[in-house]
Amino acid sequence: MTMQPDGPVLRDIHVPPAPPWWPPAPGWWLLAALVLMAIATGVMVWRSARRRRRRCDRVLAEVDMLAALHGGDTQLLATGLHQLLRRVARKYDPTAARLRGEAWREALARVPVAADTLHRLLALEQAMYRPLPYDTDATLSAVRDWLRAALASEQRRVRRA
Repeated sequence: MTMQPDGPVLRDIHVPPAPPWWPPAPGWWLLAALVLMAIATGVMVWRSARRRRRRCDRVLAEVDMLAALHGGDTQLLATGLHQLLRRVARKYDPTAARLRGEAWREALARVPVAADTLHRLLALEQAMYRPLPYDTDATLSAVRDWLRAALASEQRRVRRA
């Protein structure tokens, strides 16, 4: 190497090659795993909600079927609605099928509904055995309200558990 009057002769600076795109850095692997877990969780929540929504739709369709089938006979309609309420109430109390009077009222009251709705549901027990006139439209609406609230609170109970 010879010394020139202006200084030594220097070679150009060589930049290292760009890093390869594969394999990705560990942070990208972590991000990919988190995205996949979020997608899987979202799919599971969506399927569970869809299953609960279908169940609710089936139960409410049964109310419509009972109304169409026994529309003229209020005693048979009251019996069918009462049996449907007991089937759904078994989710809260396994002995709901055998409850009578105040115990049945307490089982129905576990679902948060209006007092008027609860009163109409309790009147079904009387209407099954006595040919008393009752407002079938209001009763059907009360049954639907209670069933919606019962199935929605069942979803909340499942989430808490």
